Amino acid sequence: MKKRVEKVVKEKAAGNVEDEFSKTADDYQCSGSLEMDFPELCSLLGMKEIPAVTPRAPASVTPTTERGNMEESQSQMGAGIATTTWCPKPRLQVELESEDPRSIKEVRVCGWKVDELMARVLNKTLPALSNLQNLHLWCAGLTGRTLTSLKNTISLCSNLRTVVLEGNPLPEQSYHLLISEDSMLTHVSLRNNRIGEEGARLIGSALATAQTANNNLLALNLAFNSIGDAGAAHIAQGLRLNRSLLCLSLANNHIGDTGASRLAEVLGPFSLTHDEVVERRRLLLRRDQSPSHADSKCERPLSIPSSSSLERNVSKGAKVASKKKDTAKKDEKPAANQTGGVAGKKEEPKLARKASDTKLPRGKGGKSGGKEKRPSVLDQEEKANATQNKSAELVETVSPLLEPGVQHTGGRVILPGNTALTSLNLAGNRLSEQSLLLFLSSVGAQTEGGGLLRLCLNRNRFPPDCDSFLKIKELMSLRDPLNKTASAQVDDEQGQAA
Repeated sequence: MKKRVEKVVKEKAAGNVEDEFSKTADDYQCSGSLEMDFPELCSLLGMKEIPAVTPRAPASVTPTTERGNMEESQSQMGAGIATTTWCPKPRLQVELESEDPRSIKEVRVCGWKVDELMARVLNKTLPALSNLQNLHLWCAGLTGRTLTSLKNTISLCSNLRTVVLEGNPLPEQSYHLLISEDSMLTHVSLRNNRIGEEGARLIGSALATAQTANNNLLALNLAFNSIGDAGAAHIAQGLRLNRSLLCLSLANNHIGDTGASRLAEVLGPFSLTHDEVVERRRLLLRRDQSPSHADSKCERPLSIPSSSSLERNVSKGAKVASKKKDTAKKDEKPAANQTGGVAGKKEEPKLARKASDTKLPRGKGGKSGGKEKRPSVLDQEEKANATQNKSAELVETVSPLLEPGVQHTGGRVILPGNTALTSLNLAGNRLSEQSLLLFLSSVGAQTEGGGLLRLCLNRNRFPPDCDSFLKIKELMSLRDPLNKTASAQVDDEQGQAA
């Protein structure tokens, strides 16, 4: 019994020490200097090995041995080879925008594990970096819980727009958390994470559904995963109603003609599903019933009257207002006598203030005696311009289901297709010439005002001199002359996003 009591006392003491660490760390106020805040917080949380905060060397002078080890490990992961992860001495690499230590614009974690304690440290220190724009986590041993913590940290960083999360396979495949509807990230790289069909389904739903859409993400790199045909179909489903994504890389993902056909389908005109048609009708009904839509119809003036007619109306209104004022003054005198003159004294300043606040445009009859304010020509023009700007904002934020160009054919509702995507990388997959014909048809149907500017199809299962491939290259070069140079560099890029 005595031993049990001693054991309970020791456990409580250890728990109190841990709680004291946590309370102290939670109460710590970051200064914005990572070099000072990071080791201090690690110490408060009881970490024995604290990574050093070191400036990152420019890419041109990166040691060849370090870069070679990283590339070798990365290529082995992409090939699915089980190997020991290269793990250097833990350090937090930072890149400064200026000599000021508080001007950190990039933070990198390369090859060492970010556990839950370290995630707590990052959750406190990173939001204090007001200039932080890029976050790289390569082979950081993340779990579902640490990724959720990381997502919360990212949402607190006001200027963070680029996140590179590579070499971090998760059983839950919950990478879609980084590109949710409320995410402010514009560039996300998820290479070498062994993303399969389920992960692709979650990512596709995060890109867009009939009810929600990510409107901030511009570039998404999913190269060197295991998305396959089924996963490509989910990504294509997300592209149907997404109008913000400009660059997408699906290089080296075991995608064949089946998955490629789904991707090609959304680039050209496609028919809406039943659920999308129902949502479109709901949006149309809500738009027609909204007050802003009604105002846009009735607020805009049919014609703007001439300045002379306006001034005549103002002159008449001023005379009527002065007569009404004189009548009001006569009526107020008896009331003032009955109450000892108190009411009259209170009303006179109010009338004086109203008279001083009212201004009239100069012109015929527009003397200082007029008190009623009338709109000028400039006011009506500004009102009309404000209404037009308001309507333009509504068009910009409207759902793709309501975008112009919708056609009704044979009982189907046909949408023009996704013309927002400008770069699609499908290099290193399993596409045959059958897929090339589909892409040629879809891209050819896109208008000159939008659509793909670059379509990378190298290292697939068709001869490089086949007619369809040559036609696609010619079409891309006509749309963007830089494609000739870009195509020559694709093999060296190893499937990276454009």
